[in-house]
Amino acid sequence: MAMQQLSLRWATLIVLLWAAVARAHTIITYPGYRGNNLLTNGTVAEANGLGVAYNSKNDSLYYPYGMEWIYPCGGMPTSTNRSYWPVGGGALAMQPGWFPGHETALIYINMGLGEVPENMSHTVLGPFQITGPSNNPYPGTFCLPQVPLPANISVKPGDFATIQVVEAAKHGAGLFNCVDIIFAENGDSKIAEVTTDNCFNSSDLSFQYVYTTSGIGSGAAMLQPPRHMWTAVVPFLLAAAFM
Repeated sequence: MAMQQLSLRWATLIVLLWAAVARAHTIITYPGYRGNNLLTNGTVAEANGLGVAYNSKNDSLYYPYGMEWIYPCGGMPTSTNRSYWPVGGGALAMQPGWFPGHETALIYINMGLGEVPENMSHTVLGPFQITGPSNNPYPGTFCLPQVPLPANISVKPGDFATIQVVEAAKHGAGLFNCVDIIFAENGDSKIAEVTTDNCFNSSDLSFQYVYTTSGIGSGAAMLQPPRHMWTAVVPFLLAAAFM
């Protein structure tokens, strides 16, 4: 019952945010969210072309492109209200929330270690492409029920970290969002339960693989999948099985 109420609160919050903000961007819906960074204010001229600039008139900041353009966590400071997440990796759900012109986007998932990470340089998963049904704003949701830890990284219960989600629009600009976590033993009751209410994939969202090649060959060689393709596809197979 508690989780159903929590899911309902999240759904209500997302609806309200979309109704209030004409140019909403991205929201991490599970395991948590660093905070509401959907603010867009000021003009490019007032910020002198910067993504963020000081407003001396009222001792505040201008975000003419929106807070979410600011690295590393969309203009939000580290949160003291952390979400518990398994030491063996866990679920991550996100509302891409495009505004017009973002039919496709690349998603990167990174991690920074420690209470206040120096950077988000540990790659968790990515990049992969998401595709929407049109070039119009689309508030769909996708979920990866088992996101791994970064390669060669080990953690223990009680350790702090931050999960960073980057959405790179088709014109190359990046939107940043984070959730601050504290690791717990797999199966710990403090970890929010993963259900079909808070972890699901919208039917109008599709996924595409992104990989590099040192050269384009001919014939059968061009049909060989990338070496790490099956590792990359596992979270999506799990997501499909979970639905």
